[in-house]
Amino acid sequence: MLLCLLALLTFSVQAAPFATSGAATPGATAPDAILVFSKTAGFRHKSIEAGKVALMKLGAENRFQVDTTEDASAFTLDNLKKYKTVVFLSTTGDILNAEQQAAFEKYIQGGGGWLGIHAAADTEYDWPWYNKLAGAYFLSHPKQQNVDVIVWNKVHPTTSFLPNMWRRFDELYNYKSIQPGIIVLATLDETSYEGGKNGRMHPFIWYHEFDGGRAYYTGGGHTDESYVEPLFVKHLLEALKWTMRRTK
Repeated sequence: MLLCLLALLTFSVQAAPFATSGAATPGATAPDAILVFSKTAGFRHKSIEAGKVALMKLGAENRFQVDTTEDASAFTLDNLKKYKTVVFLSTTGDILNAEQQAAFEKYIQGGGGWLGIHAAADTEYDWPWYNKLAGAYFLSHPKQQNVDVIVWNKVHPTTSFLPNMWRRFDELYNYKSIQPGIIVLATLDETSYEGGKNGRMHPFIWYHEFDGGRAYYTGGGHTDESYVEPLFVKHLLEALKWTMRRTK
């Protein structure tokens, strides 16, 4: 039964260029909404579909609407204003034109939220503003493997429930063009795996208030399994709530 439900949800996400998890009941207050954007112009992660299902499930359980699209024409200011947060779910490459980029900048400047998951750092290398928003660009990655994630901040709501040393399996990015204004919440222990290139303070999870909006990035999410991993899914939920300004 569960497999059937997941298959149905996955189909509903794939079947249209712009899908929604559901509309408000007539006469009821419209729920908060987020837009999940997963367009790829480079490598495409198979886990995008699992990520969409997980985010739609979080929306259903926590009273916010989840719209999903890979159509960049959704990036107009009038449309983006409908959303508390825009999620870049493992986007890659050059995915927005100049007009769409300008609309997204104005959305953030108006107080909008952004959540970048995994390959969101492998996106828009020729857009300096995006580098500042995202906080870093993808450099390289070794093979998928287990790693110790060191959680430095146990006060922020997105990491407060995580263990001090979070052991997990994923594809682990090295980063370049790391921005000085980001606030790093967790790092990768490069002594616990092979192929790290960012040193002792290898960023993995970070956030900042940027250009009027809220931006949050998490390096996890390459694998399908990430999106049914309870700690990672709760981490995504709290990141959404923070970018949506439901939490301080």
